[in-house]
Amino acid sequence: MQVALKKLFAIMPFLFGIGFIAPLIAQVMALWGWEAPFGMERIVFGLVIGAAWGLYATIRGRWI
Repeated sequence: MQVALKKLFAIMPFLFGIGFIAPLIAQVMALWGWEAPFGMERIVFGLVIGAAWGLYATIRGRWI
């Protein structure tokens, strides 16, 4: 159980990026009336940004 929790917490920034940041970006874009670039849906654009940012945070160990 301890090993499983360590692995889960190791990828937690990535999960936070796709689970919280991506929908937040999509909702803010919808609120402000912005369209996503390249004809993407807002949530897809949010997932791209959130996943990239979460992956960066997972690899580097920090968000900034």
